[in-house]
Amino acid sequence: MITKYRPYLIYKNKKLHFDNINLQALTKKHSTPFYIYSSNLLVENYLNFYNAALENNVSSPLICFALKSNSNHHFLNVLAQLGCGADIVSGGELKAALAAGISGDKIVFSGVGKTADEIELGLKSNLRAFNVESVEELEMINDLAKKSKKVARVAFRLNPEVHAKTHKHISTGNKTHKFGMLIEDVLNLKAKLKKLTSIKVVGMSIHIGSQLTCLKATKKAIARMCSCALHFKETIEFLDVGGGLGIDYNFYDQPKIPSISEYMHMVQKVIQKKYLSLHPCKLQTLFEPGRIIAAKSGIFVTSVIREKKSRDYRFIIVDGGMNDFIRPTLYSAYHEILSNELSSQKLSSADVVGPICETSDCFATNRKLPPMKEGQLLTICDTGAYGASMASTYNSRPLVSELMIEASGKVVKV
Repeated sequence: MITKYRPYLIYKNKKLHFDNINLQALTKKHSTPFYIYSSNLLVENYLNFYNAALENNVSSPLICFALKSNSNHHFLNVLAQLGCGADIVSGGELKAALAAGISGDKIVFSGVGKTADEIELGLKSNLRAFNVESVEELEMINDLAKKSKKVARVAFRLNPEVHAKTHKHISTGNKTHKFGMLIEDVLNLKAKLKKLTSIKVVGMSIHIGSQLTCLKATKKAIARMCSCALHFKETIEFLDVGGGLGIDYNFYDQPKIPSISEYMHMVQKVIQKKYLSLHPCKLQTLFEPGRIIAAKSGIFVTSVIREKKSRDYRFIIVDGGMNDFIRPTLYSAYHEILSNELSSQKLSSADVVGPICETSDCFATNRKLPPMKEGQLLTICDTGAYGASMASTYNSRPLVSELMIEASGKVVKV
């Protein structure tokens, strides 16, 4: 069932293949654990998102990929060649985007803690906009722009005070969250802008969370952004609807996830009704997707060290750890796990755990898996987003390797 649901993960001669690459054979050249991405899947996922925007008549869409989900250079370079922009939250991500070939005029800089050095780098890079998240940040940008004899392009990131249906640690659009500015704070700025002579307001932005599986809060947030943006309509060039559209990590969740087309239809309908019908203009619509483009373009491959039996418990201990892939530990996130070999042996419940000295170093509990021997492989699905980008060297372990299957079928270390 799982591999039928994921046509890019199939068994050939009882061995698991990812985008036609035999994972077992790959371990002869590359030691586990490692991430492996498919450039073909990445291109397909990007085009599915972009084309859905066009098909639903979204006004001048610009896709700004969220680098926090995956900032690998080769990964970004594939997207840059497709004309993709970037959503960044640090100076390091700005440098990564530029190095991959994404031009400054396609980059939006979000984040509550932009430093003076990062702002100066952004000014030099001629960004599409700084997504400003506080009055104090706006004043700092104005002062630094004046010193550099530049006019900074900014968008106000609105905190729309909505409750997104997602994990509490990745919800970002409520008044108790650190992100964005409340509507009254944005509107109170209008008079003050006359004194901030090195600022130009070119957009309005929202982002209410990640792994969103219900569009109600997003719809409400976009409507509130449109209402606020009308107060600045003289200079507004774009509306940034953020990202966060969820994916179906679990086969049984598939019917619950809105399709990309449903999402785009909602975006177009709300912006048309709440903004363009009231202020007809040439407007660009920005998106900040990460997971929806990146997640299913990558997997995490790890080797079994040993099995351990402890009364009624069965542990499959692998060489990958929470430092390599932290989502299950951090968010109790569910990811499908596949054995690399088709087996006729009886399946039984097991916990898949790593070698890190933490009880929370666990990828899955109570999964039905065949008996596993030392050296056999397990594949954790849908890890192209928030995998390697969140990895660490905890327990003095080296950073996990990353591989890319190029369009030609060649596998390269990236």
